[in-house]
Amino acid sequence: MPAAPRVRPSDLFTPDEWAPFQTRRAWVGPLLVLHCWGVILLAVAAGVLWPILIPLCVAVIGTRQLGLAILMHEAAHGGLSSNRRLNDVLGHWFCAVPVGASLALYRPYHLSHHKYAQQAEDPDLVLSAPFPVTRASLRRKIVRDLTGQTFFKQRVLYLFAAFRRGRDEDIAEGAVVTGRSVAPFLLVNAALLAAAVLAGVWWAYFVLWLLPLATWFPMVTRLRNIAEHACVEGSATDAFRAARTTRASWWERAFIAPYWVNFHAEHHLFMHVPCWKLPALHRAVRAKPQGERMEVAGGYLSVLRQASAGT
Repeated sequence: MPAAPRVRPSDLFTPDEWAPFQTRRAWVGPLLVLHCWGVILLAVAAGVLWPILIPLCVAVIGTRQLGLAILMHEAAHGGLSSNRRLNDVLGHWFCAVPVGASLALYRPYHLSHHKYAQQAEDPDLVLSAPFPVTRASLRRKIVRDLTGQTFFKQRVLYLFAAFRRGRDEDIAEGAVVTGRSVAPFLLVNAALLAAAVLAGVWWAYFVLWLLPLATWFPMVTRLRNIAEHACVEGSATDAFRAARTTRASWWERAFIAPYWVNFHAEHHLFMHVPCWKLPALHRAVRAKPQGERMEVAGGYLSVLRQASAGT
């Protein structure tokens, strides 16, 4: 099985240029997890106090639920803490489980994605291979996300698929991982419901946690998947084009792409660079002649137009 093409730091940078990307600050990862939950709690409080803001709060919370998944991804690379135990506790119990995932199951699957990015053995290839699709097809996918159909499929139907793994080639392994994580997901969500009941706002769990998880979260997760790998010409043969970086405005960072997830080309080039250093890495790579080969989109709307240009 051929692995994806690779680039070494020494192919681009001098030791002095590369040194800043090798250092980590122990407090940044835990602070990001705290920030993510802080934003969620503030949005929940805003929705409880001012119900007119509930639609906005659903979008904010759904995006931070994606943020938890992104921080789980960071933990899969050991990026939340240099202490492996703390990294895994934060990544699993505070990031993965609340949104229905498992760090222990996700890590080998995701590292396989990096090893075989855009090759036939890439477990995530099923997410990008169908694109471009027609606008009508993309619209149907987004409608399924926003109406909870995707959530039902992942949390119920994939539960059964997890016990017959490999029999359905149309199911991405990432979704099977979700199915295998149902029990801890239900346990943690029961605790969240209990907390809402004790606070006297039992309905907030359903409206300001479960509703975003069932609607906005699947939708922005889909947009993330499309933007990262779909319709990138030469992605299987050129390490600089293994993924796409998408320039994100402030509102896209707030509602679609938190925690620098839009810098995905840089992440595939050097996957152990912490997520908070990806903007600086982007500038450093783009300053090199090789960096001109990278796929860089002007925004998520432009990516969607490209991904829905099928016939």
